[in-house]
Amino acid sequence: MTIGKWIAVGSLSALLISSGALHLVRPEVYLPMMPPYLPAHLPLVYLSGVFEILGGVGMLLPWTRRWAGIGVIALLVAVFPANIYIAMNDIPVAGHDVPLWGHLLRLPLQGVMIWMAWWGTRGRSSALDND
Repeated sequence: MTIGKWIAVGSLSALLISSGALHLVRPEVYLPMMPPYLPAHLPLVYLSGVFEILGGVGMLLPWTRRWAGIGVIALLVAVFPANIYIAMNDIPVAGHDVPLWGHLLRLPLQGVMIWMAWWGTRGRSSALDND
């Protein structure tokens, strides 16, 4: 794995694992971000946190990296409508007020994270991963 891929995978994994842990220990931070059209807000916050942790850890392991990358991409696509809801309704992010430009910047960053997951998890996925 190239240094660039390690940076992409490592930084995205760290973000996912820390965010996922926060979903589990402080779910009240994420509840205001849940669009009203979704049912069962608290279970969905916990579930997304578990999937973020699994995806982050999975991308670090060579034998699960490729499938974890696909799962992370699916998760990021699934939560994108909630990010639009947050931006359109000026919802605090992780308990912090965000200016409009911050909300608008956050939306394309989702695409950057999807690209990082895709690019960083493509290539050889064996225990001897050294491409």
